[in-house]
Amino acid sequence: MFGYRVPAPDEAMLISGGRRGLGGAPFRVVTGHGKFVLPVFRKTRFLTLSMCEAEVTETCVTRQGIALHVRAVIAFKVGNDHESIINAGQRFLSDQDQMSVLTGRIFAGHLRAIIGSMTVEEIVTERQKLAAEVLDTSKVEMAKIGLIVDSLQIQSIDDGDVGYIEAMSAPHKAAIQRQAQIAQAQATQASVEAEQVAARNQAEYARQTAVVKAEYSAEVDRAQAQAAQAGPLAQAHAQQEVLAAQTELAQRAAQLRQQQLVGEIVKPAEAEAERIKVLAIAEAERMKIQAEAAASHDRVALDRMLIEQLPQIVKEAAGGLAGANVNVLNGADGLGEIAAGLVAQGLTILDSVRQNLSGQNSDGRPEKADGLLELPGYLSTPEKDKDKDGDEPKDDRVGE
Repeated sequence: MFGYRVPAPDEAMLISGGRRGLGGAPFRVVTGHGKFVLPVFRKTRFLTLSMCEAEVTETCVTRQGIALHVRAVIAFKVGNDHESIINAGQRFLSDQDQMSVLTGRIFAGHLRAIIGSMTVEEIVTERQKLAAEVLDTSKVEMAKIGLIVDSLQIQSIDDGDVGYIEAMSAPHKAAIQRQAQIAQAQATQASVEAEQVAARNQAEYARQTAVVKAEYSAEVDRAQAQAAQAGPLAQAHAQQEVLAAQTELAQRAAQLRQQQLVGEIVKPAEAEAERIKVLAIAEAERMKIQAEAAASHDRVALDRMLIEQLPQIVKEAAGGLAGANVNVLNGADGLGEIAAGLVAQGLTILDSVRQNLSGQNSDGRPEKADGLLELPGYLSTPEKDKDKDGDEPKDDRVGE
């Protein structure tokens, strides 16, 4: 629209002509909105409010007399208030590039003044402090010309060929290098230790693997050996059982044979010994009876005859034991009991005969005893002992 002017967001529109601005300024300031401007009667100019930059490269002498080459960068702009815009417009509206030149010169002066009061060590180690002091000392002057500083950055500090800063940093460099070497050595040692640990772990794993393989192989071999020996072991066990059965059978056969030998040899021998013992006892009894008969005059003939028949009686009784299988339970006592029994049997027979012959004939001869004459093999009479020819037969059963 004709006559309507609008400033950019980072600009301030300055309208001169007509009535004055605030505070007696020769122009009016318009920001953020438009304004009708009469042509010919009013004149419109624009002042930038954007950020500007100024670079300072200055050689400064420290409190120690050492020259330092300092390079700094200043970021500044025109203030947003009307007073700052008016101050800046009156000074830089026709040549706005002069703002950077003037700002650099102002900061260069303050930078030389502040560095002159500090040592190299303070300047190098406390750059932020240096920048803050420069900003504080230049703030009032910058406000007078309508400018404000957003930041000041010290880009570099160099002493040229003096070598002071390098010498100052030498201990730190040496310490850093030493620390770096130590760190490198520690890293190398740690790397070597890690490699050794890895090698030991690999060796241990290989050992465990070999042990497991060996155990598995041994188990497989043992199982194969057991499988291979299973047949022979079973056969050996079977043969062992057969041998045990044969041994038991042989032992039973030996026991049976021993019993047979006892029955065939020992028992007959014991019976024969018993028979001889019985005969000896009977002989002793015969001699005793003969002695008693000799003392008795009444029955000498009868006693003599009975005494002569007693050995034959006992002999006949003992003859039954010759082929008998007699089991003697209590040894010598048992044999004695058998012998005593035979003698007692003979004596019983003798007593019976005596009782039967207790009567005698009128001529003093003994009467016939039916019981005695009916005992074959023990006593004989002339009537029954004569054979057909009239001769007396011989009786092998009667001992002399």
